[in-house]
Amino acid sequence: MRIEGIDIYWVKIPLAINFRTSYGDQHYTDTLLVRMEGEGHYAWGESCPVYFPAYSAEHTIATFHTVREHMAPRIIGQDIASAQALLDRLSFIKGNQFARAALDIAWWVLEAKRRGVPLHVALGGTGDRVPVGADFGVQDSLDILLQMIQGAIDQGFPRIKLKFRPGWDLNMVEAVRSAFPNFTFHVDCNAAYTLDDADLFRKLDRYHLAMVEQPLADDGMSLINHADLQKMIETRVCLDESMQSLSAVQAAIRLGSCKVVNIKMARVGGLTASRDIQALCAKHGIPCWIGGMLESAIGGAICAELATLPNFTYPGDIFPSSYFYKNDIGKPEIVLSGPGEVSTSQVPGIPQEPDPDLLKQWTVEHVSFKA
Repeated sequence: MRIEGIDIYWVKIPLAINFRTSYGDQHYTDTLLVRMEGEGHYAWGESCPVYFPAYSAEHTIATFHTVREHMAPRIIGQDIASAQALLDRLSFIKGNQFARAALDIAWWVLEAKRRGVPLHVALGGTGDRVPVGADFGVQDSLDILLQMIQGAIDQGFPRIKLKFRPGWDLNMVEAVRSAFPNFTFHVDCNAAYTLDDADLFRKLDRYHLAMVEQPLADDGMSLINHADLQKMIETRVCLDESMQSLSAVQAAIRLGSCKVVNIKMARVGGLTASRDIQALCAKHGIPCWIGGMLESAIGGAICAELATLPNFTYPGDIFPSSYFYKNDIGKPEIVLSGPGEVSTSQVPGIPQEPDPDLLKQWTVEHVSFKA
């Protein structure tokens, strides 16, 4: 398939809430939307690096620059017969997984449209719906959090993730577990702790959480430190920020750094790497689940397609559009198709595209390549 056109949009989408984690407060989603054309078809993809380099060394401005200056020129006008062929043309670039993902993801959606099949079929998945969970950041009070949890349970969400950071940690979990003794919860620490906090995580064992996500810093010692922590606690460690590639997952498995892997398609380099990681984890009996980066409905729909692969066994972070946005740039917006689940695509690729007026209003920078 010859790639005839690539358009890259850096878009800033206002959030409906203040999303508060250990990294700070977030009021906008900065994301890259990519439109790719080939063989009379076009498709939209999304990669969503955070604006400030705290979650990852990558961030929006740098990712936009890398795709514009170094990656898209290597793809435009080329006959790209497979996702691996695309990645081979970008292999000279180290790291920059969010940038690599921007093109890999768009290629997969375009390939699905060219073949006339839904994206999940092109990826090798099955199913017309996938289970999803709820996710709550740090709130102004425990009472507010408990009310939000009750609302999510009433909506039928099968599990809830709680952001966990110093000052909003053990007491928060104790209050939640007291109010909801049997519901499935896990906590997400966003790399806010060190091995000096091992006693804190031992105390978490009594609350029977599904997992503790990325408890320790994502640094050069991350996999070793998490392996040490996993030996000290009963609760399963899940890695997120530390899992930046297939090779990182291979190392984590050899070291025993975790018992669950969170896959964010942009963080690991795209849909190709996501497929390979879930297959590798399946061979080693390690369940996976889909993480989210506050993508628009475009990225969220792609995540739902990926979640149909067999080793995604824990409900993913794929949210109804109204969860984070008053007006999602992606249309049609994502809605729950049943209690705690969203539907997958019934059309070639995915049905979502950006609303033209909102795209024009919220675009920070745009570049276009034509063969």
